[in-house]
Amino acid sequence: MTNIKVALERERLDEMYRFERKLITGEAVFAAGIDEAGRGPLAGPVCAAAVILEPGTFIPYLNDSKKVSEKRRPAVAEDILEKAVAVGIGLADAEMIDREGIIPATRHAMKTAVRNLSVTPSLLLIDGLPMKGLAEEIGIKSEFIVKGDALSASIAAASIIAKVTRDRIMEEYAAKFPAYGFERHKGYGTAAHIAAIKEFGILDIHRRTFLKDDWIKI
Repeated sequence: MTNIKVALERERLDEMYRFERKLITGEAVFAAGIDEAGRGPLAGPVCAAAVILEPGTFIPYLNDSKKVSEKRRPAVAEDILEKAVAVGIGLADAEMIDREGIIPATRHAMKTAVRNLSVTPSLLLIDGLPMKGLAEEIGIKSEFIVKGDALSASIAAASIIAKVTRDRIMEEYAAKFPAYGFERHKGYGTAAHIAAIKEFGILDIHRRTFLKDDWIKI
């Protein structure tokens, strides 16, 4: 980055810390941003991440994971892991999603991510609309921010960690089940993925409640 680009990037990120600065009071108070990846795919887990950043931490290109290129996301994730106060990750597998539903499974992943933080936050900044009962179950004051992954640095960091973690899991499945192309579609319902399900059948990592009957090979 040139000096001008660094200055502009610092200015952009400074704005993304406004929620943390507004809601955090006191030197020993930490806020954790929370986001998830993988609610919609036909296969694989839903992954949640919780990330605590000191307001003002400079992480170039930090943004909503959807606005960061697939090529750049791993490097940004490594920067987050290096500079964050704490990072926690939680997963809910296909079996749990089928058994309990995607929303309860997502809540489980988020609660696990918070429990896996090495530092206990005083406040949670959670992406999206209020998820009924989540704050009470976690037992930490929570603020829900619609499109928070584009507005809060902590949530943006969580979105990148969740996305990169889940992508790596799906790449491991791609090596194990090469016929399904998980390295390309990451479990989402692309035409190629649906065609593979029809030809080769369903796997244990498929969410049966997400599949249509005519996709399943008998």
